[in-house]
Amino acid sequence: MKRTLFAAAAFSVASMFSVPALAWEGRVVECYGKVWSPAKYKVTEVEVKSSRTAWEHRNGQMVKMYYPPVYKEVKTKTHDGHWIMRKEACVAPTN
Repeated sequence: MKRTLFAAAAFSVASMFSVPALAWEGRVVECYGKVWSPAKYKVTEVEVKSSRTAWEHRNGQMVKMYYPPVYKEVKTKTHDGHWIMRKEACVAPTN
């Protein structure tokens, strides 16, 4: 008898605390989704070798050759990547 009364009391106390969570009837105002924004970089070009012309022997001829400049790209991170909360269309829950 004592066991059944104790079980009934425990059940009623547990149900009192769970009722507010089940009875919540709010409405959805806005919906947001997570979007990854990648890191931003600043790229600069550094000249390694300037352009030049040179005379060379090719097939028994003197040929004037042009060599274009050589550049190296230097990347500097300006902003780290981060998550952005972007507004989205709300999807109705399916039961």
